Formats: sequence, C-alpha cells, structure tokens
Amino acid sequence: MKKAADAASGEGSGLRDCAPHYHGHRQRLRDRFMDAGEAALADYEMLELLLFRAIARRDVKPLAKALIARFGSYAETVAARPERLREIDGLSEAAIVEIKLVEAAAKRLARGALQKRPVLSSFMEVLDYCRTAMAFAEREEFRILFLDKRNALISDEVQGVGTIDHTPVYPREIVRRALELGSSALILAHNHPSGDPTPSAADIRMTKDIAAIAQPFGITIHDHLIVGRHGHASFRGLKLI
Repeated sequence: MKKAADAASGEGSGLRDCAPHYHGHRQRLRDRFMDAGEAALADYEMLELLLFRAIARRDVKPLAKALIARFGSYAETVAARPERLREIDGLSEAAIVEIKLVEAAAKRLARGALQKRPVLSSFMEVLDYCRTAMAFAEREEFRILFLDKRNALISDEVQGVGTIDHTPVYPREIVRRALELGSSALILAHNHPSGDPTPSAADIRMTKDIAAIAQPFGITIHDHLIVGRHGHASFRGLKLI
C-alpha cells in the first residue's frame, strides 16, 4: 500500500526532481533583483524578469539573449516597434504586450516629473523625458512641449514621425497649434536614430524658421533638444538660438 501511495504522490519515483530547472532560477533572479536592485542584473536578466510574466512554462534565458543580440540593449529592446519584436522566434503576443507596457510606464513616469511645475527649472527632467520618449526610436520623431506663461507644461505632442534620418516639419502648423493651446513658449525636440545628436544644417535652418514665424505672435522658442543613443545636444547650450 505504501508503494502505491508513494507512486501516487511522486515520492520514491523521482517525480519531485523533475521540475524544470528554470523554476529555481526564476526565484533566484527575482530575489537578486529585490535585494540588490536593477544595477545588479545584466540587460538580458532584466528581460528575463519581464518575460517571466508572459511565458510561464519555458526557459526564457535564450529568448532574452536573442533579443539583446538583435536590438543591442534592454532599452533598445523595450523601444523596438511591435512588428520588429514579432520577428523574434518564440516571442508571443503576450510577451510583446509586456515589453511595450514597460516602455509606456517609463514614458508616463518621465512625463509626470514635468507636469505642474516650471519646466525651465527642471532641465534634467525635460532631457530625461525626451530621452525616454525618443532616444531609442528607430525613426525620427519631432516632438513639441507647449508651455504656458509660467513655463508649465500645457501639452506634449508628437508633430511628425519620419524615416531613419528625416521628419517633415511644418513651422506654420506648429505656430498654429501653439495659438490653439494658448502657449507662449515652446521646447522643440527630436531624435537622431543614428545615435549622433549633432545638429545638422537642416536642423538649424528649420529651428530658425520656426522662431521667425513664432516671434510676431509673442511665442518664444526656449530650446531645441536633439537626443540619441550616444548623448544629446541643446541648441541653447550651443548658442544656436
């Protein structure tokens, strides 16, 4: 009778030793994250933690490493477009949703630091937000922060999404939108997917065009930020405006 009971419970049969090896790994990784923080984990380990939620019954370490190999880093993986993520074998739709939720949460946290406070007194928060929102995007995006007379944020809007090295920008449309919102000042921002944030001649010319059209309406251009994987450039810091 004991042998039958043992067989039913798994005792004496070795069934208790058949749990997938990654079960213990998952708990150890969670413990290390909670004890030591994200700095103690490699990029692929951070991705493993993320994938645990969507992929319950599989070792996700090879998948996490494949994502890093394809996109380059944790940040670049989280910022990757869904259609690019779908190119990775074994990455489910549920896992893609988890990845994009992390990106959305990061953007909302960064945006929250700007709200209901004078933006010009928080340059690093502005820069952090722009880097979070755009630095790792695969296409150029042109974003505008519309400010009120107290330099508080009224609205943050993407005015255009282009190719890997160009975004169409329409200065008159930007000023028209500022007037609609009652904005008296703007911070312009866009990304360089190449990674190099150095302003191009076209960037400088376009910024001057916007400033020239905005000036008669009493709208000030406080700065134009360019962000990339390898840093940022501030037109005001470079004395270009």
